[in-house]
Amino acid sequence: MLDGDNPAELQCTVVIEWLNSCGQATKRRLFKRASVTIGRNEFKEIVLRVHDGKIPHSFTVSDVQLFNRFAKDGKCTVKFLPENVQVLMSDCPPDRLSTFLKTLSIKHLAWKTSKCLGDRAKLLACKNWRFEAISPVQKKDVEKANAFQNKVNAPMAPAGHPERRANTTARAQQVKRPRNLCDFSPIKDKRPEKRPFFTLPTDYQLSREQSSVLDAVLSGKNVFFTGSAGTGKSFLLKRIVGSLPPKSTYATASTGVAASYIGGTTLHNFAGIGSGLGSLEQCLELAQRPMVLPNWTSCQHLIIDEISMVDAQLFDKLETIARSIKRSPEPFGGIQLILCGDFLQLPPVSKGKDNPKYCFQARCWRKCIHLCMELTEVRRQTDQAFISLLQSLRMGRVTEVVTGQLLKSASHSIERDGIIATRLCTHKDDVELTNENKLKQLQGPSRMFEAVDSDPHWLKLIDTICPVGRLLQLKVGAQVMLTKNLEVQKGLVNGARGAVVGFESGSQGLPRVQFLCGVTKVIKPERWVFKANGGTYVSRQQLPLKLAWAISIHKSQGMTLDCVEISLARVFESGQAYVALSRARSFEGMRVLDFNPCVVQANQDVLQFYRKLKKENVHMQLSMDLFLPKLNTGP
Repeated sequence: MLDGDNPAELQCTVVIEWLNSCGQATKRRLFKRASVTIGRNEFKEIVLRVHDGKIPHSFTVSDVQLFNRFAKDGKCTVKFLPENVQVLMSDCPPDRLSTFLKTLSIKHLAWKTSKCLGDRAKLLACKNWRFEAISPVQKKDVEKANAFQNKVNAPMAPAGHPERRANTTARAQQVKRPRNLCDFSPIKDKRPEKRPFFTLPTDYQLSREQSSVLDAVLSGKNVFFTGSAGTGKSFLLKRIVGSLPPKSTYATASTGVAASYIGGTTLHNFAGIGSGLGSLEQCLELAQRPMVLPNWTSCQHLIIDEISMVDAQLFDKLETIARSIKRSPEPFGGIQLILCGDFLQLPPVSKGKDNPKYCFQARCWRKCIHLCMELTEVRRQTDQAFISLLQSLRMGRVTEVVTGQLLKSASHSIERDGIIATRLCTHKDDVELTNENKLKQLQGPSRMFEAVDSDPHWLKLIDTICPVGRLLQLKVGAQVMLTKNLEVQKGLVNGARGAVVGFESGSQGLPRVQFLCGVTKVIKPERWVFKANGGTYVSRQQLPLKLAWAISIHKSQGMTLDCVEISLARVFESGQAYVALSRARSFEGMRVLDFNPCVVQANQDVLQFYRKLKKENVHMQLSMDLFLPKLNTGP
């Protein structure tokens, strides 16, 4: 949540339905763009108000059910039981919706702990109706909400105890709620743990630089933001995705791996133009197919991650296609662009073309991008000496000191507890051969785990985007890597290394993995959800693991590796050596083989682009400092 944002207010599409005793809607009102606000009335009761700028509709939140199964898609329903009215919200920014629902739940439960006025007392009070926006959630609200939950879920008192009747009433209310529907209802949420049900809502910890980028995006600007490896670009991108309305926002990336991190799809799949190598006329015809056209017509915010791998010719084609389909003369047909990537990492994929140009060299770049911003705070590594070494490599500078340090790393002993280093390779064939051979060398029986896909029709798309395969073969001793954040606080993050130490008994036989961070955990299947053409959602359920004796440099993008061995002998692209080396969490957890300073390269056009970007940013900062009023200046 941004500073100044109201966690108790949403801008979204709303449908209000008045129901009869059978649950059928007798009256229905649609508000395509409405403000939904949590507030209090003159009696300090919690009120939900829906306002479209004309006549507001207000509902007292006394006894409600919350349905949030599809909250990640920006959808939620609030049902007011006494009035038999339900408010259906859709196209909400997912992050904002999550905060809104948590605020509503905490405030509602905190209010239930206070003494409520009866209908007679309200009539005698003779107060004028009023609505005040509710205050932010405070610590006392959380304490009251947790106290109420503990009271509702307390064990049944002995017969004859004065609390027996109250507990029975609470339990009776709880049983009456349909469990399969009230996914978010605090009344239904019954857990045996003694930990608090609610905590204070906390914002994502965005840095000042990241907050500036998010502010620019939410103000409607077309933004390109960049930064070296480990500056939190993917983290920020997920926050941006969660802050924009889902129906009109398409999160894409130039590679399937990058697309999976932000829950999106590949740029080529969104555009529907195949490889993009055809003529403009052919690409436009492909983009207008019935299954693809809705992507373009409904898109108002287009996010492209790993923009460095999109060449200038493809970007120009996409811009022309957007103007044609949107029938708008504005750049990219008026679609807001949010581009992310580092041009000093992996270059555009050539696919037979000689020296493809970078995206910033496209004819339409300058008219499409309003703002270029750079993240400079590195978060992946904490050792400043190692960060400086990586920054030198990123700019293509290899001094004698840097060479000496990397050659010295070849003797690092980084294996322990049966976990050996993952080797980063430049070619996919080397990766597959290494993993297959190492698995065959292990003694003992193997276990095969097959993924469950939501729709076989989209199998090719799922295979392209999902970070885990359809089949996963494991043995005791297999070197594995997590492909999803499970418990960040414990170190179980995407890229965490471990080894299989056993399998659970039973038909599933889930693997038990010992990780380098010291945690041993039984790994259960996880679900990945992706957006396909026409707004269809597809998913894959599989163990969040992959064999990790070796992985390719391309597949390692976005990962943080704490035990890695790097072979750079076959580097063939500028920036590839830097990408590989910057995956390491620390210098001590990295071993570089056969290092040759010649493999470290940085494209001169890209270096010139970044030099110009830095000058523009410095000039902009100086201008802001000049025109901002000086505060706290004494006489």
